[in-house]
Amino acid sequence: QAGVSRSVAVVTAYLMKTEGLGWEEAYAAVRAAKPDAEVNPGFQGQLKLYEAMGCAVDSSSALYKRYRLQMLTERYPELQDLPREVFAVDPTSICQTPNAEVLYRCRKCSRRALFRSSSILSHTEGSGPTAFAHKRITDSAQLCGNGREKCTSYFTEPVQWMEPALLGVMEGQLLCPKCTSKLGSFSWRGEQCSCGRWVTPAFQIHKSRVDEVRTLTVGNFQAAKT
Repeated sequence: QAGVSRSVAVVTAYLMKTEGLGWEEAYAAVRAAKPDAEVNPGFQGQLKLYEAMGCAVDSSSALYKRYRLQMLTERYPELQDLPREVFAVDPTSICQTPNAEVLYRCRKCSRRALFRSSSILSHTEGSGPTAFAHKRITDSAQLCGNGREKCTSYFTEPVQWMEPALLGVMEGQLLCPKCTSKLGSFSWRGEQCSCGRWVTPAFQIHKSRVDEVRTLTVGNFQAAKT
């Protein structure tokens, strides 16, 4: 009788799941029955995310991971003592990479594994050079217009080896933990991809600084292919 936000969000999510409704349709149905219902903006964002994930809570989803990272700066403004679960497991701490996963290693030292394909957080491609109209066209923007790859970096979730660099600061460089060569940069405020899309928060590793390693199974043996 008194609920206007949290309980309304729960009932809206229930209707989405059981009736196959979009979040706006389900919310409208609840408001038709209870006109004073008013879901706060935060819960609205969660309902949109719930719809985008097919009305399931999938903590391995790139959408979920990005949402969780965006919430961190609000809950931990000093960026200290971040929950351990927001960091992907360091690839070097697991002996074997699943066959379906691609491993990315530092190109300079060739051996240090940095992240897996499951840690890449994809984003919708931006508008290219027009996204850089507010400043002089940069080299990265020019890439969009000559047929080459538009996204020249991988944007990932934070990995355990990044933790010392990330804590307590808003932005900085990402260096290989073995040879200290520069891999990219990070910013909790966000960074612009070469395709023009603004990504928040951004843990950006340049594609030119890493090699892909795919595991091939031959009989009972596994071999790495770069």
